[in-house]
Amino acid sequence: MCVVCGCADGGDGATQAHGHGHEEGHDHGHDHDHVHVDPKHGDLHFGAGAARVSVPGMSQARTVKLEADILGENRRIARQNRGHFQAHGVTALNLLSSPGSGKTTLLCATIEVLKSRAPHVDVAVIEGDQQTSFDADRIRATGAPAVQVNTGKGCHLDAPMVAEAFGQLHSHDHHHHGHGEAAGSLLFIENVGNLVCPALWDLGEAAKVVVLSVTEGEDKPLKYPDMFAAAELMVLNKVDLLPHLRFDVQRCIDMARRVNPTLQVLQLSATTGQGMDAWLDWLLEWTAPRDASPHALRARVAALEAELAQARAALES
Repeated sequence: MCVVCGCADGGDGATQAHGHGHEEGHDHGHDHDHVHVDPKHGDLHFGAGAARVSVPGMSQARTVKLEADILGENRRIARQNRGHFQAHGVTALNLLSSPGSGKTTLLCATIEVLKSRAPHVDVAVIEGDQQTSFDADRIRATGAPAVQVNTGKGCHLDAPMVAEAFGQLHSHDHHHHGHGEAAGSLLFIENVGNLVCPALWDLGEAAKVVVLSVTEGEDKPLKYPDMFAAAELMVLNKVDLLPHLRFDVQRCIDMARRVNPTLQVLQLSATTGQGMDAWLDWLLEWTAPRDASPHALRARVAALEAELAQARAALES
């Protein structure tokens, strides 16, 4: 879990991102009682403890506390982001996947189709990668504004990064619509390619969309369950390649819904255009007036349920 594992570690044990370092004097024991060992094969499961992760030199209790502190601060800024997006009439969608799933190709195709189908919808993109501006350059070539966020050693975007990037966007400067007014703008946040860490981080988005390409294997939802559990929609991309692959579409969908029974699924090909109409329909529902959008209602219910769960956890701690 990148909150505490040191994905932004500078090599001396001090986490560089946002000034969160490992405190001196914490437990340096190597107690691995939380590890589950399969008696048949000897397989090891290091996610069996309270923290669901093993960090060298750190107890489970310390790991849980550190994660709670860091994610708590991130949630605070995510709430500010959410309010900021709403004030500008922007629906933010967090796109997540492993590298090479076709997220950027999907975004470029989406922007081009929206120009003719829904020219009234403003689109902007925040691009997340460890290095380079390749993806942001591809987005800007479509005419849509984009800001690249390079995370260095970091493996995900966080709420402070998104807040700064949103402030840089041209659409932020020139399309202020007043608090509470639904302006029909879409902000795509293309996260760093990673099916693990980005699932944990609330960026202030209205929904998470996980993009899975058919070249990756249908077992990914069970191998990386946190990502699919956090998503509202799974886009199964590159379906034009199915005739050349051994990929069981229904098995993949069944596995995804074992993790998340309410997960919506769309099948498409960003290169051929197959299935793009359904994807555009799904997106444009988000730009409908708030009281008419089922997505907005589901997102609001999910947010209230999350707040209730946090309040219950605080009372029980």
